[in-house]
Amino acid sequence: MADVTMWTDKKVKAAFEAKGRERLEELLPKLEGQTGVIAIEPESGDHFVGATLGKADAVAYVKYPDVWIYFARLDDPEAAIALPTW
Repeated sequence: MADVTMWTDKKVKAAFEAKGRERLEELLPKLEGQTGVIAIEPESGDHFVGATLGKADAVAYVKYPDVWIYFARLDDPEAAIALPTW
């Protein structure tokens, strides 16, 4: 089960999201021209791209089942959310 602290502790969630944004900024130049949604595991830097949130999640879930992942749209990186894989 994904760590429930992310739901209850705003500081923990903010730190996770900050690390996710940092990783995203590192990856964006390499992903220029791609579309869809990126799923990033912030600690390892592993990332997965899918056409939709569900497809990005499905790929991430294979390696990281029930783990918090940072998701962002490649065409609008500000459209981002932290969710556990499902």
